[in-house]
Amino acid sequence: MDELERRTMAKVARRLVPFLMICYFVAYLDRVNVGFAKLQMNAALGMNDAMYALGAGVFFFSYFLLEVPSNLILDRVGARRWIARIMLSWGILSGAMAFIPHIATLTGLSPAHSFYLVRVLLGAAEAGFFPGIIFYLTLWFPAVYRARIIGLFMAAIPMSSVIGSPVSGALLGVSGLGFAGWQWLFILEAVPALILSVVVLVYLTDRPSDAHWLAADERGWLQSRMAAEERQRVEAEHIGIMAALTNGRVLLLALVYFGAVAGNYGIAYFMPTIVKGFGLTNLQTGFVTAIPYLVGTIGMIWYGRRSDRHMERKAHAAVALALAAIGTAGVALFNDPTVKLAMLSLSSFGIFAVLPVFWTLPTAFLSGAAAAAGIAIINALGNLSGFAGPYIMGYLKTATGDFRAGLLCIAGLVAMALVAVLSLRHDRELERVPAHAPAE
Repeated sequence: MDELERRTMAKVARRLVPFLMICYFVAYLDRVNVGFAKLQMNAALGMNDAMYALGAGVFFFSYFLLEVPSNLILDRVGARRWIARIMLSWGILSGAMAFIPHIATLTGLSPAHSFYLVRVLLGAAEAGFFPGIIFYLTLWFPAVYRARIIGLFMAAIPMSSVIGSPVSGALLGVSGLGFAGWQWLFILEAVPALILSVVVLVYLTDRPSDAHWLAADERGWLQSRMAAEERQRVEAEHIGIMAALTNGRVLLLALVYFGAVAGNYGIAYFMPTIVKGFGLTNLQTGFVTAIPYLVGTIGMIWYGRRSDRHMERKAHAAVALALAAIGTAGVALFNDPTVKLAMLSLSSFGIFAVLPVFWTLPTAFLSGAAAAAGIAIINALGNLSGFAGPYIMGYLKTATGDFRAGLLCIAGLVAMALVAVLSLRHDRELERVPAHAPAE
């Protein structure tokens, strides 16, 4: 790596990655804080675990329907304006979760059906944010940097729980102005999204050609390098927008992601309940729940860097999925709280470690608008398990009285993803530096 490349990529990383991490931190926290709210909300709204699971998961139906259109709009109008719109609308709707009893009174719906309605609208509001950012990063970072950069960006997922879990647990003890703790949790954790929606408009830059914060030689080098990599992908296998939506590799990647996401959300929405079953208070539950996510954060950052260093993807993804499946099954099979926490940590390590490696697979052969569409359809189809995983957990918990059967089903879905990733065709040469890339 020469000095110009080192200087350019360091400047781009410093400019974009910390800010995008903060945005995703807020997005993920607003998506899963319902897991902590559940500790009080279910009783307040008269819901059982199956009803809660349906509401937690129905988010992903509207999310699924709008993912591809949202990403194509982002490609057309630019990330800055579209991400700002997404953050504004999801901030409003995340805060609206606090007003479910009022919505039920105004609409005549039951509290449970009002919960379902707001979750559907929240899914529609947030659709396109994550795949939009993944696509956005492919415009700024060459393939050799991609796993570590995606790993840093996605570290916001476990970090939102490392920091957010104790905060959410503490907010459950807040009351006043006629609102209970679970309502204050939704209100206060929605505020950052509303603020960031304005900051995004000012701070983000759509493409390298617009990056006036780069020196002219840095901007020229980055534009040339990214153009060379796109030419290499197109020459190897040109895939259009419609072809990307039905491409066999894209659909197989969606199956892999389906299993990985099931492992994530299947446990995430119920981890506070599982941990509280150790005999802890709400505040203690918040701190203990943070431990598996801290392990996941370490795994995500370290494993993404390791994958880039070796320029190897499939085996890295397979090993991480195997660890996740073993850990998830272990949570079901062991009763001792210490061992159960260790298994939750192993599961979190595997699930979060696989994610940055996984997202290098589609970006290795998709480019341009086809990349926007392909990334979106993978994320959309994969995130349907964001409904399936929690619903399986909630339904089987209600039917059997414990989480064991649900956890074993989730472990099976993760194992399915492992088999799928081993059957993938992946051309490692497409991630090598192109022969006609700029030398300086």
